[in-house]
Amino acid sequence: MLAPGARHAYGPHMPKCVPRAADTALRVLLLSLAACSATEGDPTTAEQRRLDLPPFQAPPTTRADTTDDYHGTSVADPYRWLEDQGSADTAAFVAAQNAASRAFLDALPARAEIRARLEELWNFPRTTPPQRHGTHWFWTHNDGLQNQSVWFTAEGSDLAPDAAGRVLLDPNLLSADGTVALAGFEPTDDGKLVAYATSASGSDWQEWHVLDVATGQALPDRLQWAKFTRAAWTHSGDGFFYQRYPAPKQGEVFEAANTNPQLCYHKVGTEQSADQVVYERPDEPQWAFDAEVTESGRFVVITMRNGTDRRNRIGYADLNQEGWPVQPLLMDFDAHYDFLGHDADTFWFATDKDTKRGRIVAVDRLHPAAGWQTIVPAQNDTLQAARVLGGHFVCTYLADAANRVAVFDLDGASRGDLQLPTLGSVSGFTGRADDAITFFSFQSFVQAPIVLRHDFSSGATSTFRASELQFDSSDIVTQRRFLQSGDGTRLCLFLVHRKGQALDGNHPTYLYGYGGFNISLVPRFSVANLVFVERGGVYAQAILRGGGEYGDAWHKAGMLGHKQNVFDDFAACADYLLRNGFTRPDKLAIGGASNGGLLVGAMLTQRPDLFGAAIAEVGVLDMLRYHKFTIGAAWAPEYGTSDDPEQFAWLYAYSPLHNTKPGTHYPPTLIMTGDHDDRVLPGHSYKFAAALQHAQGGDAPILLRVETSAGHGAGKPTTKLIDEAADRWAFLAAVLGS
Repeated sequence: MLAPGARHAYGPHMPKCVPRAADTALRVLLLSLAACSATEGDPTTAEQRRLDLPPFQAPPTTRADTTDDYHGTSVADPYRWLEDQGSADTAAFVAAQNAASRAFLDALPARAEIRARLEELWNFPRTTPPQRHGTHWFWTHNDGLQNQSVWFTAEGSDLAPDAAGRVLLDPNLLSADGTVALAGFEPTDDGKLVAYATSASGSDWQEWHVLDVATGQALPDRLQWAKFTRAAWTHSGDGFFYQRYPAPKQGEVFEAANTNPQLCYHKVGTEQSADQVVYERPDEPQWAFDAEVTESGRFVVITMRNGTDRRNRIGYADLNQEGWPVQPLLMDFDAHYDFLGHDADTFWFATDKDTKRGRIVAVDRLHPAAGWQTIVPAQNDTLQAARVLGGHFVCTYLADAANRVAVFDLDGASRGDLQLPTLGSVSGFTGRADDAITFFSFQSFVQAPIVLRHDFSSGATSTFRASELQFDSSDIVTQRRFLQSGDGTRLCLFLVHRKGQALDGNHPTYLYGYGGFNISLVPRFSVANLVFVERGGVYAQAILRGGGEYGDAWHKAGMLGHKQNVFDDFAACADYLLRNGFTRPDKLAIGGASNGGLLVGAMLTQRPDLFGAAIAEVGVLDMLRYHKFTIGAAWAPEYGTSDDPEQFAWLYAYSPLHNTKPGTHYPPTLIMTGDHDDRVLPGHSYKFAAALQHAQGGDAPILLRVETSAGHGAGKPTTKLIDEAADRWAFLAAVLGS
């Protein structure tokens, strides 16, 4: 939740002047491949293609004489002034960069055609799985090009809504440009009220309101300075639990003020100032809290997190007790625990304690140290999520980075796997512990999300709402390939391309990765990626250490002092594409967002010879100061911080901002961020763009694109998503050759 790239958010230190043997061998191989592919008379070399590009001149950027001493190492920071997001100088820098980038991008001949095709394909109706609360059903629907999806409601039986429903909440009416989005939607147990959160311009800050479902009218309740939280209603519907932070000082929204949150209870109809503080830890300012009221209505289960550390603590309060005193349950910070439900005093958790891939255990809340019972033992695949539905445990596993869904009785007896349409991913299982059915969403690289319905009594899975996308995907092939990283680690790589595409090295290829925070990349549908593939490109999705695809050990192998493994894995995936004829260096682009933007920045500074273009979006790029802004300090368990001498050495070795080298020929690069990003400070992208432009020793353009009234990504309106994709693919079409 707090990770840089999470939606709804980092290798052993090596002396920078001494290349590793594996890196040297790979460099020799790639240089030989590049020499072979750029044959005499070849009209498509990168240098010749750039002769046809629109002119681009990076605006001059002032370099200040700012230095810091890190444990005896002096480090220059000439663009420190760009960290001030409210200054006139920063505003002038952004305006100049945007003007130069827009002039370049708008002159690209393919942009208009690409944008038109994106808009054409994007324009299809889509919906989410319906969820039932009392006799009310709720779901979202988007006609196609609506900036934000609309919440609908209808009456219905236990099995499905009775009708097409009526509009309950349309966020498109909250702002003229679609930049106010819904960041949370939580109905009461009986469905009569809804707590909903709004977010402006992509901000992580949430403002919570309460809606009367019968009338569609908002009540006076207004809760500010909430973040990374849901609303957990008591069964009475009188109020809900949520997390709030201290209000930041005027003009310091981007500063490191995201500490010391409180878990509060808000009673409907009262002022926020009267909210009860249920739990707080002022002695642990980086802790954050989440509350869940059990289906029985008796307990509120409280999850405590230390930043983005996957290990958490669990406490609970009996809502029948006066004052709701919080009792400890699992308080050792020794593993990850995900509360699933309970039967009387037996609490069920999904956990990775004492297992690499996850299991489901039963814990006696009255005697939590007396021994646990394993209900669903660890499998060969990684347990990604679990829910108690229809008297069963419904478990979503990651099998080589794609989902499978297994059903178990509450005593652990297996009921087999659900039949899924193809290689893909699932989400959104709705329902309660005693429901006869569940609805969920399925998608793949080429299958737009569809809503499936599973009947627990018959074991049948059927389509409830099919996709209406007008696109023939039979011409598109998805492959899952396996390869080895430089140290012999087995890696997974998804490839999406047109059927029968010759492996002649001439195809633009976009290699995308993330590799961090235990976040897993799975097959997901993207109109933007489909347009790139439709135009003859190859989309490649790399499964890297640092993610969650293969369990806790996989994650730990790509964090803290092992972060270099992530970059080496990505280079190995690029090498695989080159060796197997999918592309060649001047046709290969790399991309990533947030922590993936860090990945792109590290590859740019470590291996600029490896590829022909790069796109870094909302990246964490200054690894020495990331923890001083927004929620950055919460990422310390993943990255470490420069405050520690050993961790400083790791970070300084790969921090993209600090490893640009003047005179280097960097490939064409597009750096993208949003001016309202309060997850990853926009200053990361501003400083890195300025540093890369200053260091550029070749003629390739280095562009900075700053989206206005946009944040880290969540809630971004459809029009902005289409414009971003049009710029991304037009840029690659120009610099790689389409």
